[in-house]
Amino acid sequence: MAGRSILITGSSSGIGYDAAHGLSRAGWRIFATCRKEADCERLRAEGLESFRLDLTDADSIAGAVAEALARTGGTLDAVFNNGAFACPGAVEDLPTDALRAIFETNLFGQHELTRRVIPVMRAQGHGRIVNCSSILGLVPLHWRGAYVATKYAMEGLTDVLRLEMSDTPVRVILIEPGPVTSRIRANSIPHFERWIDWRSSPRAEQYRTRLLRRLYEARGPDRFELPPAAVTAKLRRALESPNPAPRYFVTTPTYLMNIARRLLPTRALDWLIARG
Repeated sequence: MAGRSILITGSSSGIGYDAAHGLSRAGWRIFATCRKEADCERLRAEGLESFRLDLTDADSIAGAVAEALARTGGTLDAVFNNGAFACPGAVEDLPTDALRAIFETNLFGQHELTRRVIPVMRAQGHGRIVNCSSILGLVPLHWRGAYVATKYAMEGLTDVLRLEMSDTPVRVILIEPGPVTSRIRANSIPHFERWIDWRSSPRAEQYRTRLLRRLYEARGPDRFELPPAAVTAKLRRALESPNPAPRYFVTTPTYLMNIARRLLPTRALDWLIARG
């Protein structure tokens, strides 16, 4: 795969950061994009090619694609749509503007980027679009309504795009991580504090005893949690396999929930999820 190029969103930490370094070691040319220039500077100091891409800004997306193409002479072999954030809180407490904001990053920006690279991939006769979904794109979970909504939407949009691109040389693939070590929980705190007026909620006591603990208290890894390198390993398979699968699952819970959602009645699945 020497010389193959990939643009990665959300490269500042977690899954995107590990993917950038892991694929670079495997011989890929990496364009590791981040929302903040300070993160780009840090990645450049680590030996990666990095520049800004703000998924909420169409001009930033266009500029990042143009920068990548300028550096390669007009080609781009793959995109890993990974950038995303969470906004925890009960659905009844979630302002609609908060939902709009999370969709801008987690779905609309990814869609804008994808539409800009498809013509390049059509013209060059090959390409891979890999979208990072989640176990929460397969099943729901309390307090994650906003994030779940974006990942369910990504699942549907990706499935349709895969069908539509089947008559082209562009392959469209989903990665489905479960609990993976990252900063997504810590990074969700500012969004929670901005949008969720939990003290005025009829669920205030549930926030105190459940969600606030999970958000703010130091804690060890979740059960079955894997390092982001586990995602990078599946990403490499998605990128390098001659005939990639439509989906690649990461972590035991993701495999189990994929089976459960297909076999169990809705009430039984709800009971299983509620038990944690």
